[in-house]
Amino acid sequence: MRRSLILDVVVRLVFHSALLLGAFLLFTGHNRPGGGFVGGLVVGAAISLRYVAGGIDEVRATLPVRPWTLLGTGLATATLTGLVPLLFGRQLMEHAKLNAHLGPLGGFHLNTALFFDIGVAQVVIGMVLLLLVSFGERLPLFGAPWTLRADSE
Repeated sequence: MRRSLILDVVVRLVFHSALLLGAFLLFTGHNRPGGGFVGGLVVGAAISLRYVAGGIDEVRATLPVRPWTLLGTGLATATLTGLVPLLFGRQLMEHAKLNAHLGPLGGFHLNTALFFDIGVAQVVIGMVLLLLVSFGERLPLFGAPWTLRADSE
């Protein structure tokens, strides 16, 4: 497959901006539209652009984490964030808030819903990566055994 110079340049220009937009949506999503799902979709779309431009090898070079690892850690993070309040006698999915003043840097607001959103974003990004890996792998011929190497028969 021949690579397109125009597509490569455009993807290199847009990729980092899309990652920043995804991070912005993730971190501001609790008080505004956005959140983990939307931020994860934007990052997943940026990674999909890499796939369109360079194939599965470009995606693997961009994010060397295995998709199922990212998906599993995101699912564990979101689940634990929802269950931890039960240990302290609170309601399921009840979130805590921290407001602090950092002097000349201004106010600081942290909500534990952010950690839930981070877990959701990891699940979405991991699922997009799983889809891209499944698109990028070669499937065996009909009736052929599912092997990674031809000499393992």
